[in-house]
Amino acid sequence: MNNQIKDNESLELARQVLRVEARAVANLETKVDQAFAKAVRLLANIRGRVVVTGMGKSGLVGRKIAATLSSTGTPAFFLHPAEAVHGDLGMVGKRDAVVIISKSGDTPELQGIIPYIKLIGVPVVGLLGAMDSPVAEICDVVIDCSVEEEACPFDLAPTASTTATLAMGDALAVALLKVKDFRREDFAFLHPGGVLGRHLRERIEDVMLKGEDIPKVLKRTPLQRVIKEISDKKLGAACVLDEQNRLWGIVTDGDLRRLMGKDLDLKTACAEDFATRNPKTVSPAGLITRAINIMETHNITVLPVVEDEGRVAGIVHMHILLKSGISK
Repeated sequence: MNNQIKDNESLELARQVLRVEARAVANLETKVDQAFAKAVRLLANIRGRVVVTGMGKSGLVGRKIAATLSSTGTPAFFLHPAEAVHGDLGMVGKRDAVVIISKSGDTPELQGIIPYIKLIGVPVVGLLGAMDSPVAEICDVVIDCSVEEEACPFDLAPTASTTATLAMGDALAVALLKVKDFRREDFAFLHPGGVLGRHLRERIEDVMLKGEDIPKVLKRTPLQRVIKEISDKKLGAACVLDEQNRLWGIVTDGDLRRLMGKDLDLKTACAEDFATRNPKTVSPAGLITRAINIMETHNITVLPVVEDEGRVAGIVHMHILLKSGISK
């Protein structure tokens, strides 16, 4: 019974921690203002790297933020404040920017390196928990990461504050990703050891369906045979070919559903009467990530693979890519 009481207390304490940290992150939304936008512009326009620095738990958060920035197209590294004053400041160049992370804004190690950072002349962004602090005064831009309370029952150990700062760092990285037009292919290039890296090297011809597996009909194919071809091949679409066997259009399940709203004699209708002309296509030599981008951008699930002169070489479906380990 005693153990049961302790278990219940632990569970309630855990839920309370999660509630406090969730509120801390939710409250950040109101703090994403013009200062945040200015920080994004500043970091997007530098020609060097983002140098992230912080002490203690803030430093651990800073390492993760630097890693996220680097993996999403903004080169960054972490600089330990204590090591900086013993020679590592030489890692900071005139084309760089510095992001300082601190809850109190009064950390001695940070204050010790700030004068030298200012001498280098690089812009400084602060992710701070105290807007009225010595560190805040020297930053070119300050993003408010303050929290009302820590999840620690003594309101001492950095818990909600580190979670909030980490979330704000993610927001900064994603905003920069968008500004820099960082794409899925770019992410894959920076992660050659992962699934995306593998698919960066793989071509559409490696996964596309070929030959008899391609659902295809001619322009004059009657409606019933079109439906049978789509049903038999189980891809929800069929390529429509002209007299020279070149891609003319595509018929999808959606096209068939929309037939109900058309003034068309279903007994005499053929593929060219309801097919979608000039569908999106890809080349066999294209990257798999290229097919995914087209599918996501145009909200489609199937792509004809076309060679020179419009010859259909294959077809690729999102389900095929999912089976290959790619997700939308």
